[in-house]
Amino acid sequence: MNGTEDLGWLDSPSALDECVERLKAVKSLGMDAGIDFHGRVHKPMAKQLARVLEPYRPMFIEEPLLSEHPEGIKEISRLTSTPIALGERLHSRWDVRPFLETGAVDILQPDICHIGGISEMKRIAAMAEAYDVAIAPHCPLGPIALAANVQVMAATANFAIQEMSLGIHYNVGGQDLTSYTHNPEIWEVDNGYIKLMAGPGLGIEIDEEQVRALSQGAKPWQ
Repeated sequence: MNGTEDLGWLDSPSALDECVERLKAVKSLGMDAGIDFHGRVHKPMAKQLARVLEPYRPMFIEEPLLSEHPEGIKEISRLTSTPIALGERLHSRWDVRPFLETGAVDILQPDICHIGGISEMKRIAAMAEAYDVAIAPHCPLGPIALAANVQVMAATANFAIQEMSLGIHYNVGGQDLTSYTHNPEIWEVDNGYIKLMAGPGLGIEIDEEQVRALSQGAKPWQ
């Protein structure tokens, strides 16, 4: 879940309270949560937020700083026992390697669309395994990208958890993960799991007529 809105470089510590209260509320329901900083928090506040969340044991904190600040991320990783996740803004195994070598990251979140496809995802997953780092692919996307991730992760030893866009907030009132396909039932979630696809190829059946119809006059998504 989201951590905070944008914070000042140095903000009031009280600006962090709402995030802590939401995590406590989720934990009280018997669920776990990862907290995504989204790179919206500068280091003076990110250090504080990581510390105040720690007693409530989030599954992980994501992008405590933007990926262009590897030294800052390494510093924060030494201040907290909470696992640190990142990777959606990295575009190759060469971008990933420094974070693995410094031990700053515990969960790697490569995006199969950013890194160039299945082959590179396999390489990154294997490299992460060598550093004892889990894989949790970034994928707030459509059925093709998710199906490709699932196929790779089914054969990946260090796979931890898969992001999926089913019912996510920016799909409200529009197309969802179950759109564009003839077999949306493959994304049915049972106790936190989906079944592996059994069909040919990636296991999804694209509704090409719907794709063509909805693409007419479509504007690029920013």
